Amino acid sequence: MSSQAPHPALLIPGPIEFDDEVLASMSHYSESHVGAPFVNTFGECLSMLRKLFQTENPSSQPFVISGSGTLGWDQVAANVTEPGEDALVLHTGYFADSFADCFETYGVNATQLKAPIGDRPQLDEVEKALKEKKYKVITVTHTDTSTGVLSEIKPLADLVHKVSPDTLIVVDGVCSVGCEDIQFDAWGIDVVITASQKAIGCPAGLSIVMASGRAIEAFKNRKSRPNSYFGSWKNWLPIMQNYEAKKPSYFATPSPQLIHALHTALKQILSQPLADRFARHKKVSQGVKKEIDAMGLKQLASKPENQASGMTAIYLPEGLTPPEILPTLMKKGVIFAGGLHKEIAAKYIRFGHMGVSVMSEQRDDISRALKALKEGLAEVNATKGGK
Repeated sequence: MSSQAPHPALLIPGPIEFDDEVLASMSHYSESHVGAPFVNTFGECLSMLRKLFQTENPSSQPFVISGSGTLGWDQVAANVTEPGEDALVLHTGYFADSFADCFETYGVNATQLKAPIGDRPQLDEVEKALKEKKYKVITVTHTDTSTGVLSEIKPLADLVHKVSPDTLIVVDGVCSVGCEDIQFDAWGIDVVITASQKAIGCPAGLSIVMASGRAIEAFKNRKSRPNSYFGSWKNWLPIMQNYEAKKPSYFATPSPQLIHALHTALKQILSQPLADRFARHKKVSQGVKKEIDAMGLKQLASKPENQASGMTAIYLPEGLTPPEILPTLMKKGVIFAGGLHKEIAAKYIRFGHMGVSVMSEQRDDISRALKALKEGLAEVNATKGGK
């Protein structure tokens, strides 16, 4: 049984439910952020992240900086690209718009390649775009949290390596790292950004980035200095290298309690083969989607190959809006998220199924959520029908 206070199961696409041991780690007594015990813990986190991202290349570099996943966009735009350069942003929902806006803020020209809602840009479209212009980077949202659309990374990376080998491949993995397979070295990815509060299962507050040797070289070969101070790899690269080498170092104060929670979460993740973890998420996801179909509901990502393992975006029945169903679900002990895609936000809800809610055999979060959704829709429809 959980030691946490009774509460509705949080089944949004992040933050997610947290394991008791992870939360207990955050009650660690105060300690020096340059003292040997903390430096050792931070260094172990960086080493474990290499295993999570599946990179053994010594030129790769993990970064863990206080902030949200959004800080990852700033790190890419401020360090890997320079003003006047071009970025090709593959659009599968809300977060591509935001990444493009981030690039533009730093003076980088962002070209979006868009797909219909619930779909993703096709490889032939990507190939055509890459042949028309030289892009410094191409970005792809692995799982778009606004639509539940999954993008396949390996075929895309293979295409980029073939057609435009100098273009750096940047993956927004905020909603995928920890529940979807990402083979950093084998697929030849250059940057993956994520955050602590989704499938990794650590409370919000950490921006996590893995950068390849190519990405680090692009940063080192800049003609201009990074136009961010806090997010500059000039400041953070030596810090991360020193921490991983178990040497005290300082640029800005990290959060020792969050680092302890991350350390615990990563140890739990790596206690079993990653392939088993990814398979479990996929199996549970397929079960969720099967039940959604049985309820007569449609997904935004209608094609099976576009459906993410960590979440499901669900169209509500015609005439029903999120504010009419979400309070009913909360009364039944589960919390879903409303729609986020600005064009259809009032038409759908989002069900997050990742991390401890999926991996723990002691929890019934997923089955309880499906039962609540089925019963809640029936109750709300009956009420509306009686008006």
